[in-house]
Amino acid sequence: MDLILETERLLIREMLHEDADALFDMDKNPDVHKYLWQKPFTKIEEIHDYITYIRKQYQDNGIGRFSTILKETNELIGWTGIKYINDHVENGKTNFYDYGYRLNVKSWNKGYATEASKAWLEYAFNQMNIPEMNAYTHAENGASNHVLQKVGFNFVENYQDENDVTWKWWQIKKQQA
Repeated sequence: MDLILETERLLIREMLHEDADALFDMDKNPDVHKYLWQKPFTKIEEIHDYITYIRKQYQDNGIGRFSTILKETNELIGWTGIKYINDHVENGKTNFYDYGYRLNVKSWNKGYATEASKAWLEYAFNQMNIPEMNAYTHAENGASNHVLQKVGFNFVENYQDENDVTWKWWQIKKQQA
């Protein structure tokens, strides 16, 4: 994909296999996975499989998660982006656009998630013309819940997954002009 989003501090571009080391550094950290099924990656091959999966989403759905780079240092700080969910059911739903992000711990609490989220929502509504964007977060993930609320998502409902974990379902609709 040749899509690149740019914010004041971030460059957001397609995920490449060259990103594997930085993504592995993030995804092997148990703190990053505290609210993500608690399964940190243990082998770099898992990251390469993930990147292959993401790149297939670009081909199949024209969108996916993107590597997110700090412009000042050229450091990959995680991924952000839109995913078309059609490979599983979440909260009884499938075939919907989901917004998500994952950042390395050292990039937390610096406003990067909010900055990237605003750029992605603008792209989703103004370029892709998506009528609504959904997101889901672990109910106890206060930081991510706060970011979604701050960028305009509305809390819809709590739901339980198959492991009886409580998640929050969020949604934001395109504003009609």
